[in-house]
Amino acid sequence: MGKIIAIANQKGGVGKTTTTVNLAAALGVLEKKVLLIDADPQANASSGLGIIVEEVENGSYQLLEHTISAKEAIVATTSPNVDIIPAHIDLVAIEIELVDKNQREFKLREALAEIKNDYDYILIDCAPSLGLITLNALVAADSVIIPIQCEYFALEGLGKLLNTIKSVQKIHNTNLDIEGLLLTMYDSRLRLSNQVVEEVKKHFQNMVFKTIIQRNVRLSEAPSFGESIIAYDATSKGAVNYINLANELLKQHNKDGKSS
Repeated sequence: MGKIIAIANQKGGVGKTTTTVNLAAALGVLEKKVLLIDADPQANASSGLGIIVEEVENGSYQLLEHTISAKEAIVATTSPNVDIIPAHIDLVAIEIELVDKNQREFKLREALAEIKNDYDYILIDCAPSLGLITLNALVAADSVIIPIQCEYFALEGLGKLLNTIKSVQKIHNTNLDIEGLLLTMYDSRLRLSNQVVEEVKKHFQNMVFKTIIQRNVRLSEAPSFGESIIAYDATSKGAVNYINLANELLKQHNKDGKSS
């Protein structure tokens, strides 16, 4: 049975899209079948996997509208074993359009029901907000990964996100787990980075992934070529980090019996 994981944090610039794209690619290389859903109107996950965003006709907007099926929205990527449901700037309108719809928080879950078991993992790249699109992602998901930047304001707003997750667990999705907190943009030369790591581990202990994503120039360059870091430079620090994260995730799921 497939597992749906939302990658969420309402703070921008913490590595959500970088994590979604590269974790998807890493899981694909490890021979898992992966679907990436771009649920961010900026559509960076789509362009980061080589999709020409301006040409997207069927994507996450139409999926949430229920004007197409999930199967009709899926596009193959050049990344091994990775498909995508891309986004377009028109996705920004869905927040307004869903407001007066019945069961508006469940639109994504309903749309994914028919394809959930076609994939080992479905990863949802969430927008940097706690709006209706992100709520749909959390309601559809089995678990959530929260990227946290190793910088001064790392924990700012985290309480709000955790409260939102608790609310979703209570009202809409009792099975939602926190997969883990992922420390990103780590620079071992900076005392501040090390302080943030210590602080997060002290507060959240076993909820924090052992893998830490380090700052890496190649990781920043890859999206401009429409490639994951695995395709762009498989020997780079960034590629090694995300392969390690994928292995950690698989090991955890095999231990818990949560994933195929």
